[in-house]
Amino acid sequence: MSTIRTVCVYCGSSSGSDPAYAEAARRFGTILAQNKIGLVYGGGAHGLMGVLAGAVLDHGGRVTGIIPEFLKERERLFTRVQEVIVTRDMHERKREMFERADAFVALPGGLGTLEELVEQLTWAQLGQHRKPILLVNIGGFWDPLNELIDHMRKLGFIHSETRVDYLVATRVDDIIPKLAAAAKAVTEDELRKSAERVENM
Repeated sequence: MSTIRTVCVYCGSSSGSDPAYAEAARRFGTILAQNKIGLVYGGGAHGLMGVLAGAVLDHGGRVTGIIPEFLKERERLFTRVQEVIVTRDMHERKREMFERADAFVALPGGLGTLEELVEQLTWAQLGQHRKPILLVNIGGFWDPLNELIDHMRKLGFIHSETRVDYLVATRVDDIIPKLAAAAKAVTEDELRKSAERVENM
């Protein structure tokens, strides 16, 4: 049985049009700190990324920011975090995020958030890892993606033997319990093998 020690969170470098998104990021950051679960995220100080990391830090939690060199200025590197890793490119960033996380959570965000999330879903579908993946569906934000995946399944592009497994939470307070329950089914040996498979991809 594995435990959740660190969570990688994908989210927007903007705050979006609904204040509920920032409130969800702030609440989740607080919950992570209170549960002594480390945050791994994209390293930026803007938008939901900054709100999330700031909440973790404000409540005594630990944050690792992972950012490519070319985004340090654009996303304004959050210098308050305890650990900053600057990578050469996006591919290296995503691999570092994977290796340092026990689970993945997607808050609302844009194309970058979607791309990072879909890559983890794809790796899981291909049997490369069993780390839990959860969508925080604030105000139905992820409904279009859920509908698209169902559409792909109905049209025969996603089969039962290669299904896409992920969790959905509409309440921020449900995230950690859902992740913890899913993690119980994953052994430490499976986590180690997952890291080896991703390293070889």
